[in-house]
Amino acid sequence: MLLRFPVPLHLLLRRHDHHQPLLLNSVPSKRFNSHIFSQSPHSLFQTVPVLRVTGLNSPSTFSEDESDVELGRLLSLLPEEMRRRVSEHPELQMLIEVVMDLGRKPLARFPSGDFVIWDYPITVQDIQHATAQVGDFAVDNRAGISRTLHRISAIRNRKGTIIGLTCRVGRAISGTAKLLQDLVQDGSSLLLIGPPGVGKTTIIRDIARMLANDYKKRVMIVDTSNEIGGDGDIPHAGIGTARRMQVPNSDIQHKVLIEAVENHMPQVIVIDEIGTKLEAMAASTIAQRGIQLVATAHGITIENLIMNPSLEMLVGGIQSVTLGDEEASRRGVQKTVLERKGPSTFSCAVEIISKTQLRIHRSLESTVDAILSGRLPNVEVRRMKSQEQEESVQTRQDAPEIGGEIMLEDAPERADVQTRQDESPLMLPIDMLENSWEHKLPLRLFYYGVRHHRPTAESNV
Repeated sequence: MLLRFPVPLHLLLRRHDHHQPLLLNSVPSKRFNSHIFSQSPHSLFQTVPVLRVTGLNSPSTFSEDESDVELGRLLSLLPEEMRRRVSEHPELQMLIEVVMDLGRKPLARFPSGDFVIWDYPITVQDIQHATAQVGDFAVDNRAGISRTLHRISAIRNRKGTIIGLTCRVGRAISGTAKLLQDLVQDGSSLLLIGPPGVGKTTIIRDIARMLANDYKKRVMIVDTSNEIGGDGDIPHAGIGTARRMQVPNSDIQHKVLIEAVENHMPQVIVIDEIGTKLEAMAASTIAQRGIQLVATAHGITIENLIMNPSLEMLVGGIQSVTLGDEEASRRGVQKTVLERKGPSTFSCAVEIISKTQLRIHRSLESTVDAILSGRLPNVEVRRMKSQEQEESVQTRQDAPEIGGEIMLEDAPERADVQTRQDESPLMLPIDMLENSWEHKLPLRLFYYGVRHHRPTAESNV
């Protein structure tokens, strides 16, 4: 659906070219203009943006012109010929990063693969041209471009001279947190886990915007490397009305977390990349004060956090417990077992499988207990499908794997009944037992106190 807005007459008269009509209903081309960053400030406002509305699930609230301008500021780090070749690539709007290493050919990385953007190796002048246009590199060798979400990472030699750059594209995509809206609005503390590059920062940025704009909460972002709110003193518009505290040094991030709570009275704290034990302890302290936490951590599954001694506090901590003979026999386990030490810092956890698929753990404590006891946790998989700019959410519950294959294809229709693997089928409703064969859900019966042969006095004679 296209929204048409009346344009005041004085805006029409300000156009430099009075012979060309102003097309209000035309949509700008998706091909990026490589010279957009070299235009004058007045020429940037000649095109009237058209707002394309696709409902609440619109993938972005930013116009294509704004996205092109930010992308142009990143491409301005490249020499003119490299910039031209990148701008002509058909996957320009999906550009991931540009890699410039001294003495090697520069590469532009797209979802389809790497693309060589110049046949000649990078020189010292090319590196100096790029670094002169970005901010100062911090201790973590990261810099940014003011009012954008792009991240410039440097590689130095032993003398401290920059010999390589990784120019990563940052985009604010509204709607990426739609799959987690029900968890966020309930006030649950949320931990996002995923490998680098899967979109953790993009999701928590949209969560911060959602909580601040839609739910009118006081949101404070503790921005480790200015990836959430962008570089510069003025935060990016992608975080909405949320506030942002910059971290001068990653070694003192735990102190900035406590400072944010004590000085600014937030209702929600958003943290990116919890990686040390001090930061995990600070997050646990904040959670005990009743503040909603939204954070990310590097890892693929919950098991990675359990086995990480620095981050195990986020899931409650792990301790070794020695059981008595009777208790070990009743459980059918060894006498020494692993158990959760205390309450988890976060109530829910999300494993990011891909940019369109998430694995939800509604109760992080139950998941940790199940993993430590050798059982499969009760999880929920959500997918987002994009077709004709429409998003759909599919929710299902994982079933135990038999022979490497998932036996449960679709979730049961009754949302109020959840099949847990530690429940006896005799306690389930009759209609669910009858329909279980339709869903290919295996039923397991456990017999207690039944023996095939019971010796008597006569049999011993």
